[in-house]
Amino acid sequence: MEQGTTRRNVLRLLGAMPLLAGGGGFAWAREGSLIGRLIEQAQDKRTIADRIDFISRSLIGIRYQANTLIGGPHRKEVFVIRDDAFDCVTFCEVVLAAARSRDLAEFEAALLKIRYEHGRVKWEERNHYFGQWSQRAIEAKICQTVDLPSVVMNKEVNWGNLGRKRLSFPVVEATVLLANRDRLVTGDVVGFVSRRTNMDFYHTGLIAFAGDGALLLRHASQSKRRVLDERMTAFVANNRVRYVTLLRPLDPPQAAKGGA
Repeated sequence: MEQGTTRRNVLRLLGAMPLLAGGGGFAWAREGSLIGRLIEQAQDKRTIADRIDFISRSLIGIRYQANTLIGGPHRKEVFVIRDDAFDCVTFCEVVLAAARSRDLAEFEAALLKIRYEHGRVKWEERNHYFGQWSQRAIEAKICQTVDLPSVVMNKEVNWGNLGRKRLSFPVVEATVLLANRDRLVTGDVVGFVSRRTNMDFYHTGLIAFAGDGALLLRHASQSKRRVLDERMTAFVANNRVRYVTLLRPLDPPQAAKGGA
């Protein structure tokens, strides 16, 4: 992990920090947690795609909740972990971190690395924009780009208290996404580019497949208020999706070495 963050440092940080989320004083129940059980049960899955599929499928039905993270420019940032409610980004973060881990200590370290630029719990280092989230995931070798025809989109975003930023990221036309289902794998992360001038993305989720082979979006849906599978063709049509980004999660080094 960047900046010398070690397993011991993460555990010391977590032991000293109240892991409280918004909405009723929820606290991370580390021992006996759903995520802990899923990580243990997923250890017989050989690829990260299989682990993502198993873990994310097991979370279908969990409720949607916005604004679960705590922190702001004038409010202390708290490292929030929840497995009882997700928004679209925290669903992807938790699933990806769990699929990269062999136990809860590794999960917590992985989530830190995914959510924050240097694995430090600071509001200014949280990956607020999904364009930043994606680029940093690639730089940290958590994900790689998916090889589909793409173009570079440039946007100047200015959202809330985050300030004005210029972002550049590769995008794939939605028609190309739908026409190339055979080049996608379960667990690919898909981001949906916003049509608004001051936003980069408005939603994200995971690629999945139905029993008949149809392309699915597995996501924490704000409109449906839960995690669910939705036909990608329907989602693209109903939301007038024009461009997406695609990232493919990578196995962490310990998994590539057979758990050594």
